[in-house]
Amino acid sequence: MHILYFADIRFPLERANGIQTVQTCWALAARGHRVTMLVRPDTAAAARDPLSFYGLPPVPALAIERARVAGTAPARRLGYLVQALARSVGRRRADAILTRDLGAASVLLAVPRSLRPAVVYESHGFAPEVGRALPDLLTGAAPASQAKQRRLAARERRVWHGADGYVTITSALAAELTSMFGDRRALAVVPDGVRLDPDRRFVAPPLRRPATIAYAGNLYPWKGVEVLLRALAELPDVRGLVIGGHRAEADLGRLEQLAHGLGLARRVTFTGPVEPPQVAARLDEADVLVLPNTAMAISARYTSPLKLFEYLAAGKPIVASDLPALAEVLRHDRNAWLVTAGDSGALARGIRTVVEDVELGRRLARGAFDAAGDYSWDRRAERLERVIKSALGPGPARPPGAAGGAS
Repeated sequence: MHILYFADIRFPLERANGIQTVQTCWALAARGHRVTMLVRPDTAAAARDPLSFYGLPPVPALAIERARVAGTAPARRLGYLVQALARSVGRRRADAILTRDLGAASVLLAVPRSLRPAVVYESHGFAPEVGRALPDLLTGAAPASQAKQRRLAARERRVWHGADGYVTITSALAAELTSMFGDRRALAVVPDGVRLDPDRRFVAPPLRRPATIAYAGNLYPWKGVEVLLRALAELPDVRGLVIGGHRAEADLGRLEQLAHGLGLARRVTFTGPVEPPQVAARLDEADVLVLPNTAMAISARYTSPLKLFEYLAAGKPIVASDLPALAEVLRHDRNAWLVTAGDSGALARGIRTVVEDVELGRRLARGAFDAAGDYSWDRRAERLERVIKSALGPGPARPPGAAGGAS
């Protein structure tokens, strides 16, 4: 198949959506599909090679095209959508379009099916809910206006009913959308993934004291790093490692100040930005890996965080918030220790339990390592293949009276 992937992001992008995008496209290309990505140009002073940035070898079937955009943010957005449309129609068009861009999917679906490829949309959340929650998701952000939330809801409905194929990253999100909009065909749950070494083998984590408790990823409030710092304040015999964050954003400074105020300045290390290929090595410095997400809709139902799968692959004990989206992958007392979300005391007790019970920690580490095998990027590409092939089949996305649901 020839697959077009539309991502209206500067590229390469340091954030999780950039990593997820390139890993998904690379894995599809490695499976023999011709994949063409349409992205925005790099904004670095010296343009970077995307595959080198992400630590990926070249694969002949993957092509990266850069949209020519300029001007204000609305002008750049319009320019990208116009070029995406132009790339989608014509006699030599691709077999399918894959995108997680709700606006782009909505625009593409206005083109008659006979004139465009099949459109497969990958949902990472219900856009109006995400818009309402922006102040809690991003420090300093304003919520989406009521008018914008209505526009987003209309797009969500249009894409749900019109897309030829539909992917959600969690079962909870698939169930929520189905309850709002009804059943549809060509719907699948496809979680994110991780890069796995083909020669990987489990090595029991060493017993190190003081233990190092690590978090990797963005530092937005809903990620719960503040909860982790407060938990570490209750655990004077451990060290903390916070991997990630950006100096240009307020969150890193906010959390460093909190650590100082809690008396943790000498026990917690903030790495700042870490290039994607270096994250695994930093995780290897840790004894326990933590997912302290707070109990918001995006954490409870919408998230399939890359760090979750990186933690599994690291073969370390995991302590995580007990939230539905995370519990689709993590099993309490099997591959993780789950605790009440947003409760620093519960998180501290969970960490202490795993650190002090050596056999428990090693058992959870082995369970995590084994579970990672089902979440490689290749397995993700295989799951997406099935959705795309179903989308290429005859018939509308939601035939009258058809049964549907997540697979």
